[in-house]
Amino acid sequence: MIGCGSVTELKSGPAFSKIAVSSLVIVMRRTKGLAEDYAKRHGVPRWTTDANEVIHDPEVNAVYIATPPSSHAEYAIKVAMAGKPAYVEKPMGICYKESERILEAFKTAGLPLFVAYYRRCLPNFVKVRELVRTGAIGQVRALHLQLHRPAKETDVKLAATAAAAAAAAAAGGGGGGGTGEVEGLRRPWRVDPLVAGKGGYFRDLASHQLNYLEYVFGPVVHVSAIARNLGKLYPTEDTVMASLEFESGVVGTGNWCFASSKAGDCDFCEIYGDHGKIRFSFFQSSLIEVDSGGATRTEMDLPYPPHVQQPLLQTVMAALRGEGLCPSTGDAAAQTDRVLDAILGDADGHIEDGKRLEGGCVTEWDGMGCIRTAILVVIGYLSDTLLMPSYS
Repeated sequence: MIGCGSVTELKSGPAFSKIAVSSLVIVMRRTKGLAEDYAKRHGVPRWTTDANEVIHDPEVNAVYIATPPSSHAEYAIKVAMAGKPAYVEKPMGICYKESERILEAFKTAGLPLFVAYYRRCLPNFVKVRELVRTGAIGQVRALHLQLHRPAKETDVKLAATAAAAAAAAAAGGGGGGGTGEVEGLRRPWRVDPLVAGKGGYFRDLASHQLNYLEYVFGPVVHVSAIARNLGKLYPTEDTVMASLEFESGVVGTGNWCFASSKAGDCDFCEIYGDHGKIRFSFFQSSLIEVDSGGATRTEMDLPYPPHVQQPLLQTVMAALRGEGLCPSTGDAAAQTDRVLDAILGDADGHIEDGKRLEGGCVTEWDGMGCIRTAILVVIGYLSDTLLMPSYS
């Protein structure tokens, strides 16, 4: 396993030792003390600070890449070149172009590639898909999802400090260089476009939502969207509205805001059929509500397992052993990144430095598009120098 961050503490790491046919034999983290600590706490026999040791270890026959997105391509391509399958955290790449490179490396090597879109296997999401496919609400016509969250306290404090420093500098007071640094706080990597890609918390969370909805309704074939940075707390978008059309003919809308208020905090998705609707949450609850024409209301609560990635990982192990299929592949993850890039284009759906299919997805990129986009965003916020995370 390359990377020992928070996602591996409970969601994924412990699951490897709870699946009969798998084991975690070595972990990597750049900081020696933290790598050793993780290995001791999780009963992993070996640890290292060098990713290459994991990739080329003769005892390792598949690699889990659990680092921030900006390093996924580097590590994944090395894994493919070493002749080993990979399980990569989501989103697969910092942009669609990078995901395409990863995918091509594994296809060229003839190796399987899996991505951690684990909602495809969680019990409540499996049930929602079953309800749709068995016609529980009739023919599906449309869907709407909404995710609003108040701004994170860390982001607010860092932005306020940066603004004060910039004001002091403008007034001739120096302002300590305008770094916006706050003791004990670090800019979350998810809102650093050089580390996580364009879109911040939207890219991090909406990737789960869009990937799952494509699993239910087929690939998104058309996108019209607006993405803006309204809160000005960090150098990437915090508010997004999108209209989507799926291959199945279902249409949908989505609304995301990560600079909302506690009063506006919400997380729901509603699927509308000609005989009822299904309502569920992507992140806050495992409850499913089914309303059949207003007369019959059914509630189902299918709780998450202790390690939410375990059901998906079980399908990964089955696929590697030739005993089944995994529903979350590199192809599906790359498609999700195409949709994310389309949504994060300008208002009429144009993709910067690229072209769109009729279906609203990036088909060509000049190789520097995603990097240049990130740089342009940073240039627009020079008053707030990024605090780069250590990734330790």
